Amino acid sequence: MSNQLDVRLQLVASFVRPGSVVADIGTDHAYLPVQLVRSGVCPGAYACDLREGPLQNAKQTVAAAGLSAKIKTVLSDGLDALDANCADDVIFAGMGGILIAELLSRAAWLKNSDVRVIAQPMSHAEDVRLWLFQNGFTIDKEAAIFDRHHGYVVLAAHYTGKETAYTPAMPYSGTLFGKDDPAAKRLLSLQLQRLKKRRDALQNAQSDPAETARLCAVITDFERRMQYDNAPDTV
Repeated sequence: MSNQLDVRLQLVASFVRPGSVVADIGTDHAYLPVQLVRSGVCPGAYACDLREGPLQNAKQTVAAAGLSAKIKTVLSDGLDALDANCADDVIFAGMGGILIAELLSRAAWLKNSDVRVIAQPMSHAEDVRLWLFQNGFTIDKEAAIFDRHHGYVVLAAHYTGKETAYTPAMPYSGTLFGKDDPAAKRLLSLQLQRLKKRRDALQNAQSDPAETARLCAVITDFERRMQYDNAPDTV
């Protein structure tokens, strides 16, 4: 059976630290933990899912790979059913950013500088970044990728105990500015378009002036950073 990862999950896998025990939250078929353990990146893993159906799929994948002794399947709502500090790298991939932020808030043991959080939100990445900024985490690494015209961002963060100061645009851009990477630049451009579209809709409806003003500040900061990012180098 082939468990070859798509490009999105390949990028997620590349963020995992070699030698770490990984917990894959919302694992579905457990393709990611199987690949990480089978390739020798991780000595062991937890494959976690909220629903029994996907967890049975995960168990079948793990068993077919001959990795039942190294990958434990766990029925869990987020990290609720896992023991504290059972994993070194904790992955939240393929779910919305609002849900990821909620699950992060329920696992106090992630506030440990030795634990790495790896997130790949399908939407609302700003909610994940904002939660990290406000709860003492630092984003160590971030990258963008496109697959079938859909853009994705993957980020890794760890706990420092210090809130991150951020400008209005930073929850929406993260650390993608300044990267000499076409995927990052394309994703940032699309994000700016979405922000403008939302602002214009609110302005046309003449509703929620506070949110309209907030979006205007975000867009101004975003455009300033984009202009600086695209400025030619000077000697």
